Amino acid sequence: MRIATWNVNSIRARVDRVVDWLVREDVDVLALQETKCRNDQFPLQQFEDVGYEVATHGLNQWNGVAVASRLGINNVQTHFDGMPRFGKPATGGTLLLEARALGATVNGVRVWSLYVPNGRSLDDPHYAYKLESLARLADNATKWLRETPDELLALAGDWNVAPLDSDVGDPSFSPGSTHISPAERAAFAEFERCGFTDVARPLAPEGYTFWDYKHARFPRNEGMRIDFILGSPSFAERVTTARIDRNERRGDSPSDHVPVVVDLDAGDTDGDERPMIFD
Repeated sequence: MRIATWNVNSIRARVDRVVDWLVREDVDVLALQETKCRNDQFPLQQFEDVGYEVATHGLNQWNGVAVASRLGINNVQTHFDGMPRFGKPATGGTLLLEARALGATVNGVRVWSLYVPNGRSLDDPHYAYKLESLARLADNATKWLRETPDELLALAGDWNVAPLDSDVGDPSFSPGSTHISPAERAAFAEFERCGFTDVARPLAPEGYTFWDYKHARFPRNEGMRIDFILGSPSFAERVTTARIDRNERRGDSPSDHVPVVVDLDAGDTDGDERPMIFD
């Protein structure tokens, strides 16, 4: 079972590229981030034409997450418990619950597509929002492992954190920047403490997943490693290969991120036959 994550930076602008890559690379499940469209604007037909079902969660031209699968999709959730809100108050004075998380079960594997807030700067309210988002996600991840310790569970997406100094090649990121602050790195490390593993790093120890469009960052390989698949113990022990598909940063109109791909020996997983739920 081949599972990937990719911040596509607008699915409508890159649908042909994404669908071609899915077919060419024989991917079973793709977690997408930054789709940048409402559900009714998502280009479903192109995915369906090549055999993929898509669960998507998008509210406007910002953020947006989805899961595409050719193995079916069940038990869809569009937020996790305690997920914080941000932005301008909606009608009634409630802050928006942004489209940054979507969970789906595929062939017995639970996959969350996650788009962690950027943080912007250390003194910006978005930074506090980012840290709270990571903390609440860690609370849920801990609970999920406690309740179903043998579950094949993947937390996949754009984490907007470079956990190691070796994950930073972009010279514009220095002490005082987001993505590399001690608090962000500690928040990311909390997932390892509660039992999750960065399943790609042991098999693909080097390489970046993001290069800014500005200042020729990609030709200079001044990137960052901020896209990850964190697996539960049962998931991690079944990962057989992993790679970062750097070539997808080349060519016409690429995303500024590239896919992270893992192969999973899924064994005799039981398909989840529960009905699809949107909440």
